[in-house]
Amino acid sequence: MNPKRKQRLFVILGLVSLAAIAVGLTLYALRSNINLFFSPIQVAAGEAPLDRSIRAGGMVKEGSVARNPESLDVEFVITDYVEELPVHYSGILPDLFREGQGVVVVGRLTEAGNLEATDVLAKHDENYMPSEVSDALKDAGYAPEDFKVQGSKASN
Repeated sequence: MNPKRKQRLFVILGLVSLAAIAVGLTLYALRSNINLFFSPIQVAAGEAPLDRSIRAGGMVKEGSVARNPESLDVEFVITDYVEELPVHYSGILPDLFREGQGVVVVGRLTEAGNLEATDVLAKHDENYMPSEVSDALKDAGYAPEDFKVQGSKASN
């Protein structure tokens, strides 16, 4: 192998190595910013990681919202009408947040099985169910329409 080819080979190997390192560092950095969606069924089954940012969604259980009059702390339960997930949030809730409506909550799951929320995202009309919630219910073998009917029965 002549010196010119050897030099080109080292340059190409160096560039490939740098590209591999850059891709590896990028994937490592993105790993901590990914929030996967979990339904209350999946959280109860132990599929959700502890102390890592996740998204969980469902319907706010009727009669479960408890506000602390001294602070902005709110506790409520999200449900898919099969399992329930207690949520603690400290902050101002969206205007459209109410019992019996769909929400997606971003936060960390504690060892006690509670979700310490950092964000609460509410739906925009009474017929809307977040797509993640709807898909999770379908994957679990349930139709979202059945939950709307069951939710209206539970509130009676």
